[in-house]
Amino acid sequence: MSGADNPGFVASDDAGLPVADQPQNGIKPPPAALDKLEKPPAVEREKWDKGVEFLMSCIALSVGLGNVWKFPSTAFRNGGGAFVIPYLIVLLVVGRPIYYLEMVMGQFSSRGSVKVYDVSPIMRGIGIAQMVSICVVIVYYAATIATAIRFFIASFESPLPWASCNVGWTGINCVNSSNTGPTPAFNNSLPIKTSAELYYTHSVTGEGLLVEGEFGVPDWKLTLCLLFIWVAMTIMMVKGIRGSGKVAYFLALFPYVVLISFAIYAFTLDGAGDGLKYFITPDWDQLLNADVWKEAVSQCFFSLSICFGGVIAFSSYNNFSNNIYRDAMIISWLDTFTSLLSGALVFSIIGHLGHLTNETDYTKVVKPGSGLTFITYPDALAKFEHVPNLFALLFFFMLLTLGVGSCTGLINSVMTALQDSSPRLKSWKTVVIIGVLGFALGLLFVTPSGSKMLDYFDYYGVQFVTLTSAIFELFAFCWLYGIRKLTRDIQFMLNRRTGFLWRFCWKLLTPVMLIVVLIIGLVKSQRPQGIDDVYHVLGWCIYVGALVPIPVWAWFAIRKRNETTLKKRIIAASKPLSDWGPESLEVRKRYLEFCSNYQPLESRWARLRRALHKNDKTYHVSV
Repeated sequence: MSGADNPGFVASDDAGLPVADQPQNGIKPPPAALDKLEKPPAVEREKWDKGVEFLMSCIALSVGLGNVWKFPSTAFRNGGGAFVIPYLIVLLVVGRPIYYLEMVMGQFSSRGSVKVYDVSPIMRGIGIAQMVSICVVIVYYAATIATAIRFFIASFESPLPWASCNVGWTGINCVNSSNTGPTPAFNNSLPIKTSAELYYTHSVTGEGLLVEGEFGVPDWKLTLCLLFIWVAMTIMMVKGIRGSGKVAYFLALFPYVVLISFAIYAFTLDGAGDGLKYFITPDWDQLLNADVWKEAVSQCFFSLSICFGGVIAFSSYNNFSNNIYRDAMIISWLDTFTSLLSGALVFSIIGHLGHLTNETDYTKVVKPGSGLTFITYPDALAKFEHVPNLFALLFFFMLLTLGVGSCTGLINSVMTALQDSSPRLKSWKTVVIIGVLGFALGLLFVTPSGSKMLDYFDYYGVQFVTLTSAIFELFAFCWLYGIRKLTRDIQFMLNRRTGFLWRFCWKLLTPVMLIVVLIIGLVKSQRPQGIDDVYHVLGWCIYVGALVPIPVWAWFAIRKRNETTLKKRIIAASKPLSDWGPESLEVRKRYLEFCSNYQPLESRWARLRRALHKNDKTYHVSV
C-alpha cells in the first residue's frame, strides 16, 4: 500500500519488520511477511554503466565552478587567510558528513532529492525548497559559462584584446596587463586599473559604463553565448544519465591538466609569493566573525554541491552495493585540493597585480565580486611570453567544461525529482522546458548589473535557503529516521560499521553548528552592496517563499493521515512509507531478513581487545 507509513520503522530494537512479525518474548519468528512485499516499480530506473562513471560524474558535479570561480572570490571578499581556516573546519565537520550521508540515502533508496523524503513524508517540502535553490544556481551558472564562452571567442584575437589599454577607456589610469615591468608613473590622482579589469567591466559586461541607479539591458554577445550553452546542454541532457556518464570522463579530468599547468606559471610571477602569503596567513580575530563562518558554510555547500539534491540524484542511479564510502572520501579530498589550488593560483596573480601597481592593500588592486576570476586569470594570461592565445583558449575552455559539468549535474537532479514524481513524463520534454526557462531567466544575469543580481539572488535565494534546508535535512535523516537505522542500513549495504565521529557529526555537531551559523548570519551578516532597501525586503520574501513548501507539505502529510489525534497523525506522518528501502524486490527481502537479525559489527578497538584477550596465556606451576 504505497503512501501508508511503514510499521516496520518504529522506535524499537527490531525495527525493520512489520509489527505483526516482530519478535515475541525474544524469539525471532520466521519472516512470513517477506512474501507480501510490493511489486517492483513498473518503470525500471536507469543505472550507471560502471561505478567509475558515477565517480567521474560526481567529480564533475562537485569539483567545478564552485571551486575555480566562486571559492577565490569568496576567499578574497572575506580576507584571504581569514577565510581558509573556517572553510577547512567546515569542510571536515559539515561538508564531508553531509556528502557521505546524502550518498547513503540516495543509493540505499534509489530515490531522487524529493522522493528520498519517503523516509519521512512530513519533511518532503525540504526537497522542494532545495529545488528552488538549485534552479537559481543553474540559471546564474549558465550565465557564468556564457561569460567564459565570450572570453573563449575573444581569445582567438591576436594580440589578446585585454592585453593592452583601449583609447575608449577614459577617466582611469590604465596599465597594460601584458606589462611585466614597473608600473608607469601617472601625474594625476585617478584610480589605477589594469586593462584586463577594464576589458571585463567595459567591453564584456558594460558594468563600468552604467550610471548610478541604472540596470541596463542584456548584452547581445553574452545573450548569444547564453543561448548557445543552453542549446548545447539541452542536447547533452536528452540522452539521460547514461549519456552524461560518458561525457563525465572528459569533464572531470581535463580541467586538472589546464589548472596545474597554469598554476606552475602563475607561481613564478613577481609578487606571487606576497599573494600566497596573504592567502595562507590566518587572521585569528576573524574566527569570531559571523559573516566569515556563514560564507564558509555556503562555500562548502557550493564546493561539494551538497544540500542541492545533485549528490542524492546521482547516487540514486548506483548499483545497491557500490562502495560510496570510498567515492565520498576521494571526492571530498579532491574537492578540498582543487579549492586550495584555485585559491593559491588566484592570490598569486593578485599578488603580482599588487607588485605592478605598487599596492599592498589588495582590495584596491581588484574589486571583490563574482567577476574576480574574469579579471585575475586574463591578466595573468596576457603576461605569457609564448603562445598566450593558446593558453587563453585552454583556460576558458576549462572553465566551460567545469561549468557544464556542474550545471548538467544540477539539471539532472531536477529531472530526477520530476521523473520520480511522474515516471511517465518524457525526458526530452522536461529538458526542453528547463532549457527555455533557464535561458529566459538567465537574461537577467547578462545585463550590466548582472554581477549585482548574482550576488543578490545568491544571498537570498541560495545561501540562507540551503543553510536552512540542510538543518531540516539532518533532522529528517538523523533524528526522525534515526542514527541507529542509518548505521544499520549502511552495514547492510556496504558491510561497514559507521564510526563514532560520523554518528556524532550527523546527530549533534553538524546540525548544532549549522543552527548557530544560521542564527548569527540572519542577525549580523552583511547584505549585498549597491542595492536599494526595497529590494532587500523583496529578497527576504524570496527566502521565506523558498521555505514555504516545508510547512505546507508537512500540513498535507498530516492532513492525509486517518489517526484520531493530531499527535498520532504527526507521528505517523514522520514514519517511512511502506515501500521505503532498496528498490530491488530480491534485495528488499534480504534487507528485511537482515533487520530481523541485526547485530552491529564490532569496532576496531573491540576486535583488538578480543584478539589481545584471546592471546593471553595463563601458566600453572606445579610444586
